[in-house]
Amino acid sequence: MIERTSGRPLARDAMAYVLAGGRGSRLMELTDRRAKPAVYFGGKSRIIDFALSNAINSGIRRIGVATQYKAHSLIRHMQRGWNFMRPERNESFDILPASQRVSENQWYEGTADAVYQNIDIIAAHAPKYMVILAGDHIYKMDYELMLQQHVNSGANVTVGCLVVPRMEATGFGVMHVDGADNITAFIEKPKDPPGIPGDEGMALASMGIYVFNTEFLFEQLRRDADDPASSRDFGGDIIPYIVKHGKAVAHRFTNSCIRAAEEIEEYWRDVGTLDAYFEANLDLTDTVPKLNLYDRDWPIWTDAVVAAPAKFVHDEDGRRGFAVSSLVSGDCIISGSEVRRSLLFTGVKIGSFSNVSEAVILPYCNIGRGAKLSKVIIDSGVRIPEGMVIGEDPVLDAQRFRVSEKGVVLVTRDMMAKL
Repeated sequence: MIERTSGRPLARDAMAYVLAGGRGSRLMELTDRRAKPAVYFGGKSRIIDFALSNAINSGIRRIGVATQYKAHSLIRHMQRGWNFMRPERNESFDILPASQRVSENQWYEGTADAVYQNIDIIAAHAPKYMVILAGDHIYKMDYELMLQQHVNSGANVTVGCLVVPRMEATGFGVMHVDGADNITAFIEKPKDPPGIPGDEGMALASMGIYVFNTEFLFEQLRRDADDPASSRDFGGDIIPYIVKHGKAVAHRFTNSCIRAAEEIEEYWRDVGTLDAYFEANLDLTDTVPKLNLYDRDWPIWTDAVVAAPAKFVHDEDGRRGFAVSSLVSGDCIISGSEVRRSLLFTGVKIGSFSNVSEAVILPYCNIGRGAKLSKVIIDSGVRIPEGMVIGEDPVLDAQRFRVSEKGVVLVTRDMMAKL
């Protein structure tokens, strides 16, 4: 475990730069109207809130967020929920949509280009270190500890890594390291990932988190921008070049992950598929969840929606409003209906005699009387008609809605409009 050093925290001299421009196409219709980082998660948050909260909780007070794909809801969320940074305290929060700043026909062409096009904005804040973050993962991490390793090791780049079973790393960028965790090769999505020295059954997979000294990063971005063969990507171009020509060091997530007392595992999830998204949300309903959202020492900040308290009404046999092993947000009304192992986001209304089980129901949905829902994701604003049954007939569900590999049913407004 890396210990905190005394004196001024390195995070105070750092800027976090969140790459939040991706669609997340494997989430199917859930990202038809919003970017993946803007997708709702955990009852009241958005996916991007985890990276942003980690930065704030780590002590970083200068943050930039690069957006591109269908960014309106993401930008609106950040304007409402993340507007508390104060320039007079040397704090800043820059939303950086692709705006053709380099040329009139050039949007962000890759993750590295999304930083390169805003070098002048970053330079105006004069950070000594840059923490580059993906905006679409669920985890809690202290970036200060990663910064300390970066400085102590003298690395040109420090790469955040997960230890995963070797053959589960085929979908990641994988680090080949020596005994001191110096990266000797960076391989993108290898069919046969290299193992960790001394633990060959495991591999080091990139988290999409990088720490640089700012001036060195600028040099690499300018060099890469001048290379016509580059794909302008950190994982595909910048990191492999530094591995070959400089010093790249792996930072293991286990050394900086944040765990409350009852959290056993080092929790990190890429909720990039419908099944992964569904399972990660339902993880939160466990009696002792793998990810603790109640940890007041490491809060997950988000837009504080002004809403009435949740309400449960009717107490008759066959018409009793209750929820068990569920997260129920403000402005929800459970009227004479049963909710089990589910997440209800803000403003969900469930009519009498309905039965909801293993459901992720996004904001301001209305579930009609007598409906039966199981193993479903209901997108925001959907109205479920009275008596509709979803999740019991896979053939019928597949004709009307999107059904995942593991049988999770996604329902959107557009799908309902076609019925």
